[in-house]
Amino acid sequence: MKWGRLLLPACGALAAGASLWWIRRSYLVATVEGPSMEPSFRSGDRLLVRRARRVRVGQIVVVRIPDPPMLYEPPPGLEPGAEVELVKRDRPGWRLLVKRAAAVPGDPVPRERFPALSDVPETVVPRRALVVQGDNANASWDSRAFGFVRGDQLVGVMVRRLPPL
Repeated sequence: MKWGRLLLPACGALAAGASLWWIRRSYLVATVEGPSMEPSFRSGDRLLVRRARRVRVGQIVVVRIPDPPMLYEPPPGLEPGAEVELVKRDRPGWRLLVKRAAAVPGDPVPRERFPALSDVPETVVPRRALVVQGDNANASWDSRAFGFVRGDQLVGVMVRRLPPL
């Protein structure tokens, strides 16, 4: 009888810990900063993101992109040095960006809308690659500048917008 009273709370704590680990491994909360996704999302909006590998055209995604080179010029209309669609620094030299999937594997490469893709040899978006674009094209750093997003750079897909804190 005494063991039952000891084991029950321990099992409950273990189950709670395993559930928390699974949630943290499967989801993340991203906070939008910058104007790149306006009018869909504004700076300060929080998004629940499910870690995923499959994306459909039109879905909102979070991707991990290397920081632009020091000579990077911001999109038209932004002051030099302004933060552009930075969600958070994931690790030094990388940033997480919130974008919309414009083309997924198997879709034709949209060369005319994405200058960075104009000379790629592929005719379709390769397996495990994406083309992404901000909703506010005039203030977005996206596939027009850096080309394909590789599959290992995909963090996840937005599930829903969260209420403000």
